[in-house]
Amino acid sequence: MSKKVEFEHGGARANAGRKAQFSEPTKVIRVPESQVDFIKNWLLKNFKNGQLSDLTASMKIQTIQPKNDKVYQIPLATERVAAGVPFSVQDSIEQSLDMNEYLIRNESSTFIVKANSLSMQDVGIDIEDPLIVDRSISAKSGDIVIARIDNDFTVKRLMIDKQFDPPKVWLKAENPEFKNIYIEEGQEFEIWGVVTYNLKRMR
Repeated sequence: MSKKVEFEHGGARANAGRKAQFSEPTKVIRVPESQVDFIKNWLLKNFKNGQLSDLTASMKIQTIQPKNDKVYQIPLATERVAAGVPFSVQDSIEQSLDMNEYLIRNESSTFIVKANSLSMQDVGIDIEDPLIVDRSISAKSGDIVIARIDNDFTVKRLMIDKQFDPPKVWLKAENPEFKNIYIEEGQEFEIWGVVTYNLKRMR
């Protein structure tokens, strides 16, 4: 058996080692492998003078990471609930539901984004509502999306008017107190992801 040899050294040299990119301590986090380059580029682009730019800081983007390996199988009642005669839930339970499988189609491209305005209030999206966003889905007209316009993020309903050639794309606010967004020539525009669920607490 070979013996492990430990080498002594004279200690850390002043100003040696990798130079910090940020003006505060850093912490290792785990992210989906497919999103490493995107997250790295996003941080380098938006982290200025020790803090995120105002708008991107208010759009909180989080990866979905389970806190443990425990799977919760929630009983699923097969009867539909109506505002009529009550039924026995116990007699209607035939299967269970895994919330991870129900809410997440593609784990590596799914994020939680918290809304930061009331522009979509009429469809039930309030400030701080956690929205599940899937970046692997192709957006279609009528979808609620997270869009990036000149590096500013917003949640709106995607509208595509196909009577124009080429089709006219704009973003609809679901609150009359907010203006719709019409993309102007020269603006950078990207559909960042499609909102699939709103994880709103009812109590």
